[in-house]
Amino acid sequence: QVQLVESGGGLVQGGGSLRLSCVASGSIFSINTMGWYRQAPGKQRELVASITSAGRSNYADFVKGRFTISRDNAKNTVYLQMNVLKPEDTAVYYCYCRAYANDRWADYWGQGTQVTVSS
Repeated sequence: QVQLVESGGGLVQGGGSLRLSCVASGSIFSINTMGWYRQAPGKQRELVASITSAGRSNYADFVKGRFTISRDNAKNTVYLQMNVLKPEDTAVYYCYCRAYANDRWADYWGQGTQVTVSS
């Protein structure tokens, strides 16, 4: 199986920064896209940012210019540097990846890490 473990969430004041990390492990042959979604209370899960194995990144409009996604392919790790955080960024952040494991491509998810931004 494939496991994703996130770290780096927490409580921060508005205008502050946090860096999330996510490590994928298990019987992985290859990983294509890695990225982050978030879900705030009472809202649907939404894409924050994603990055391909070639390094092409994609961002939601609401984080452009504030968040940066990066990855270390050798370590099967994806990062999300979050700057100029706003209270509306408060949510559970989920890491995901599309990986080839157990003879098939599939999407895998982490359990989530809480990010809380105070005003």
